[in-house]
Amino acid sequence: MNTKKNTISAKPNDIGSFSSFDFAGKWSTPVFLIVIYCAIGFFIWWLNIPFIEDIFTSSTITLIMVLGFQMYMGNSGILNWSYVGYAGIGAFFSAIFSMDPMIKSMQIPTMYPSLVNLHLPFLLALLAGALVATLVAALIAWPLMRLSDSVGAITQFALLIVFNVVLSQWSQVTNGPRTFTLGGGSRKTTYELVMAVAVLVIIAVFMFKESSLGLKLRATRDDRYAARSSGINFIAVRYVGYVASAFIAGLAGGLYSHYILSITAASFYLSQLFVVLSMLVIGGSMSVSGAFFGTLIVTLARQGLSQVELGLTRSGFEAYGMTEIVVAILMIIFLVWRPNGLTGGRELNLNSFKRMAGKKKIKPIKDHKKLEETT
Repeated sequence: MNTKKNTISAKPNDIGSFSSFDFAGKWSTPVFLIVIYCAIGFFIWWLNIPFIEDIFTSSTITLIMVLGFQMYMGNSGILNWSYVGYAGIGAFFSAIFSMDPMIKSMQIPTMYPSLVNLHLPFLLALLAGALVATLVAALIAWPLMRLSDSVGAITQFALLIVFNVVLSQWSQVTNGPRTFTLGGGSRKTTYELVMAVAVLVIIAVFMFKESSLGLKLRATRDDRYAARSSGINFIAVRYVGYVASAFIAGLAGGLYSHYILSITAASFYLSQLFVVLSMLVIGGSMSVSGAFFGTLIVTLARQGLSQVELGLTRSGFEAYGMTEIVVAILMIIFLVWRPNGLTGGRELNLNSFKRMAGKKKIKPIKDHKKLEETT
């Protein structure tokens, strides 16, 4: 019996290719997002207008928060209402860790001595605050990961209420319902720092999405029973995604507190959650590109509407709350007519640009005679 050795030629674009690195179809996405973000940042830096720089810095902190929100919600399909609570934990604890002991003892005389004497450099305090938020998530998240759909969402909302009550009533740590003011008078969250953190978070969130863990988490989103039957521990993958998302939330909260310099528990409650949720819904929750462009579009819309609202108020027309109303209506419109957001759940990459260019070049033949000639 004669045997012949058949050779199969592999091409980089073939399915099952020997190379898993696909820049045009996959890894060009973070490159595009970072290039767009840095171009905007460098242009605003070149303008050197403090008001616009302040808007860009605060919007970047919001972008980091939205990316962390997408990390769990976009891949698991579960609305994490408690997310901004972890941002509040990171904000308060990073502020406590970085403040001078004398200022802490003057502002909160009843603060625990162990916290009063604890003083860390800013960057270490920022990471420590994010780690406290991560630790809280790690301690309470495991039993919550069994819940899905409406039950899971209601439980997460109840957890947000618990976080808000604790942060607003724990006088020995957060100064209770009163404003918590960071001493020193100078912002430690700088323009350059938030840009660097945003770039790292874009890379981290995208790598998580494209990792095997992210793929397993999306499998539980599509059909958790089928995922379980294929050997995926859906509780474990949800748990890891939830805890990692809490770390990014705590990091964003720490950047926020050291930029605003005065915070309350209300800063991390329903109003902030609405802003983050609207950005993710309008952009598209199932893609990192959706989180990025949703933040960009809603930020521009909010800034424009706030100026219109201010002008109407000065002219004598009471327009307070118009910005939130318009953004809420936009979110409803997207949920009804485009539930996957602007990006449709897809990532912006080199292949998507090629597809758009190809669609523009191809024109339908309307003349039947020309159609017959071509056939």
